[in-house]
Amino acid sequence: MRPFVLAFCLLAGAAGAAQPVAPWRTSTPEEQRLDAAAFEGFDQSIGERLTDIQSVVVVLKGRTAYQYHRDGNPEALRDTQSVAKSALATLVGIALRQGHIASLDRPVVELVPAWRPLNADPRAQTITLHHLLAMTAGFEVSDATGTAAPQAPEQAWARPLRSQPGQSFAYDNSIVNLVTAVLEKVTARPLGDYAREQLVQPLGMNEPSYQRGLHLRTVDIAKLGHLFLQDGAWNGHALLPPGFAAQAVRAHSDGGPPVRLPYGLFWWVPSDSTYFASGYAGQFIWVHKPLDLVVAITSTVSAGSQQRGQAMQLIRGRLFQAVQKRVGSNAPP
Repeated sequence: MRPFVLAFCLLAGAAGAAQPVAPWRTSTPEEQRLDAAAFEGFDQSIGERLTDIQSVVVVLKGRTAYQYHRDGNPEALRDTQSVAKSALATLVGIALRQGHIASLDRPVVELVPAWRPLNADPRAQTITLHHLLAMTAGFEVSDATGTAAPQAPEQAWARPLRSQPGQSFAYDNSIVNLVTAVLEKVTARPLGDYAREQLVQPLGMNEPSYQRGLHLRTVDIAKLGHLFLQDGAWNGHALLPPGFAAQAVRAHSDGGPPVRLPYGLFWWVPSDSTYFASGYAGQFIWVHKPLDLVVAITSTVSAGSQQRGQAMQLIRGRLFQAVQKRVGSNAPP
């Protein structure tokens, strides 16, 4: 999942009326002591042995339990790669809650009528927003690695279909542009303005950068995972409609390349207890529900980093073991 040019800019426009910013919970002194003991030696181990990893934020029960930043700067904006897809899914959920979208099962051509004549295949008329988010729209996709640059919405919609919508999974970067265009149509405003008011400000995120893709602070990447862990609520304030988060992070297909795991709605879902957002070369939001755990990791964007897979090694190995020991659990990763 190499970098793709995001079709949306979360902060492109001027800010509108903001919802209240929710606080990120501060650890108690005792929690800080126990967390420090649980993650003792991690800085040195990551710094010396896992040299692809650039930053780590571990959120345990709504507090930051561990942080690592190779450059020493927690405010640095990190390249999210395809983790950005999960941010886009969040905006779809917000639009649902606000009534801009009545249902994920409504045909896309009813939401964007201008696309109706662009594809003569009658199956295209049955593609829903759900199909787009689940990567089961049925479009012909020649790149199974997830590295292809996305096409413009009109070009993407005009592509031939290889299967009936909903029948099979195919990872497709062009779907990002289709979903973005749908959201801008139904909200009648630039997605940057909409996202600033409805997602970035409510979660207390810092302003991202959009040089060659979406860049966020690592703690802000983690906040996206925590929002879904809390069923779309942030500090008691519902951002997503009831059930949307659960729907997004359950398997809707067996998935396939490039990760080769079951797929939800812009989230990978390896099990009932775990889901994650994945970006090329080791960018992750990894959520484990039984432990109330969110791990955000960013890594060097390179083919070597992608091949070595150090971020997932850390998550599923020593880091998860440290969290298990910290909370006294034997839950599998």
